[in-house]
Amino acid sequence: MPVYKRQLTPENALARCAALCSRSEQAEYDIRTKLRGWGIGDADSDKIVSRLVEGKYLDEERYARAFVRDKFRFGGWGRLKIAYALRQKHVAADVIDEAMNEIEPEDYESTLEKLMQSKYRTVRSREKMKAKAALMRFAIQRGFEPDMVARMAGRLIADCDDSCEEM
Repeated sequence: MPVYKRQLTPENALARCAALCSRSEQAEYDIRTKLRGWGIGDADSDKIVSRLVEGKYLDEERYARAFVRDKFRFGGWGRLKIAYALRQKHVAADVIDEAMNEIEPEDYESTLEKLMQSKYRTVRSREKMKAKAALMRFAIQRGFEPDMVARMAGRLIADCDDSCEEM
């Protein structure tokens, strides 16, 4: 038996969106998707989004900075994966670039090194080329730049030649 959802009025949708935006940062794209799902037309969606922006509930720059910070710190994502995810949310390129400046280069390299060291402990093969390939695949899937990953993997394998044999 089908379940029929009660269609929201624009006023109720605005209240729901404001409550949602109060709890966590949201992308405009996500809000528009929710509104579409609730049966709100494009004209009403535009009004709702503009009211949310005016009320400072919705701010793309603030969202992008929070997204970058969270995905880097808690998710261990690299710049490439973060930028791709933000592009999927239709965030403007200049906003993405500005948000990426929140990542300190030293922290970025340190995070990559920690992730790769942790992964190296779980790599089954101690054959240099296979271990390096496994580390590189792992870090590149996390969204780190291939040239930086290659340098770090080479350094990690070289450093661990003597000291990691006991592991």
